[in-house]
Amino acid sequence: MLLFIQIIYLINKAVQIYSWILVIYALLSWLPGAYNSLLGRIVARLCEPYLNLFDRLNLNFGMISLNVVVGILALNLVSWGLNFIVRLLLGY
Repeated sequence: MLLFIQIIYLINKAVQIYSWILVIYALLSWLPGAYNSLLGRIVARLCEPYLNLFDRLNLNFGMISLNVVVGILALNLVSWGLNFIVRLLLGY
């Protein structure tokens, strides 16, 4: 049972860290040429495969893309759902 709690804790921390990386990715879009820096390339390699899943939803409104916002929401919803299911199974 303690193992499940530790796994859930690790998953929550990973989701939290990845959410911050997605925020950094969004902030880099405000700086010209930021994606060409070392940090920008690393962050883009981590974020773009996940954010490409939301490209089919056409979340662009002019120059504003809401892919990052929807990506963070989807990631957190999956995390919360997983927490809920594990807590139900463990009886918490």
